[in-house]
Amino acid sequence: MSSSDTLWELAAAEVQSRESGAGEEDGGETSVCERTVFLMGSKAGGKTSILLRCLDRDEPPKPTLALEYTFGRRARGHNTSKDIAHIWELGGGTSLSDLIQIPITPANMRSFSVILLLDLSKPNSLWGTMEKLLQAAQTHLEKVFSQVQQAQKSKPGAKHQRPVQSAARVLPRDYPDRELVSPFPVPLLIVGSKYDLFQELDSDKKKVISKTLRFVAHYYAASLIFTSNKSESLMSKIKSFFSHLAFGLDRGKTMSCDTGKPLIISAGSDSFNQIGSPPVSDVDITSLHTKTPKDLWKKVFERVFPNESIDEQRELKDPTKDPQYSEPQIDAMRAQKDQELEQYKRNAAKSWKGIKLET
Repeated sequence: MSSSDTLWELAAAEVQSRESGAGEEDGGETSVCERTVFLMGSKAGGKTSILLRCLDRDEPPKPTLALEYTFGRRARGHNTSKDIAHIWELGGGTSLSDLIQIPITPANMRSFSVILLLDLSKPNSLWGTMEKLLQAAQTHLEKVFSQVQQAQKSKPGAKHQRPVQSAARVLPRDYPDRELVSPFPVPLLIVGSKYDLFQELDSDKKKVISKTLRFVAHYYAASLIFTSNKSESLMSKIKSFFSHLAFGLDRGKTMSCDTGKPLIISAGSDSFNQIGSPPVSDVDITSLHTKTPKDLWKKVFERVFPNESIDEQRELKDPTKDPQYSEPQIDAMRAQKDQELEQYKRNAAKSWKGIKLET
């Protein structure tokens, strides 16, 4: 324990210590396995709704204000062992991407995973959202990995300790296109939400979105699944993927690459050969000046769906005026202070006018 430990870290250490002690008294049968899942993605894309379904919580979803924490528990077998999932959800789409650094700490690097949710009904903002959030997460993950490695090397007896996983995930030797992909630093699940609205799009546009997301998922060595809150079957599929990340359960063997059906592709089940080239008919791919395959897919995608540069920061509502966060006494005091501020501004303006006239 060090003086720099936060209150949360001290509390977590105390709980873990007590549970470890209880396990020793019971003959060592109690063990706690903890994982951290970070959920981010499109603004109003349905992240909270999906999370509540995955945790079997029957409650109405509320808009995520900024960064919210919750947790899930699962008993393991018939003994006293249990798993705990620490779950963080980022609200506001890309506008609050700076908060990504908060859940990512040296303490949870070995068990951290990311779920990126993309709204399939808004393809014009899909690539921009995906690119900004993944880039922000990857940058901080690599930074923390580097800090952990440096700290480990400086510890006494570092040679005898198990090394921390490097910033680049090590894939199996038989992983498809192993030399061509660029694995995300931690396990990544890409979720395409609102599949029911996605079905209303033109078939050619649906093909572009599906193939592009297949490419992106395989490029990052990630899993990909399309879902809808209105389909129990699809929700059960995403729940198995979530449970795999949160509790280490089997994610099932269902596989679907048909663009006419919801995509369900586990990491390592696809290949660039199966995905093929970008689906374009009116554009000569050789005329597009790109340096990497990823840039090529981006240009083709944005030819079909021009990027919408939405200033999400302006779209964020003032939380002090949100009914779900109302506090009568505090709100009344705030209103009074606002009135005093306005009166001060008016008085100050009159004073400056008087000074100008005298001058």
